[in-house]
Amino acid sequence: MADSSAAYIHMVQHLIEKCLIFHMNKDECIEALSKHANISPIITSTVWKELEKENREFFEAYSECKGRNDRILAEEETRKLIQRMMSKHSDD
Repeated sequence: MADSSAAYIHMVQHLIEKCLIFHMNKDECIEALSKHANISPIITSTVWKELEKENREFFEAYSECKGRNDRILAEEETRKLIQRMMSKHSDD
């Protein structure tokens, strides 16, 4: 039983690492694993917290970078929206 539990935890850890590659935050990862891998949110959350404890520096840098990237994307989306609005306005 312990071996199968360890293998399951290892699989969840591997899936969380895949979520990180896709720049997901904790909530997005929990939702994705629940929906697509049928993994209980409490399991994903617990494994995520343990990974954060073991890799504090990585997760601090990841969170900082993720926040910066989210702001850049939001700015880019706003710029495109304004451009579309201006283009539509000039067509009228």
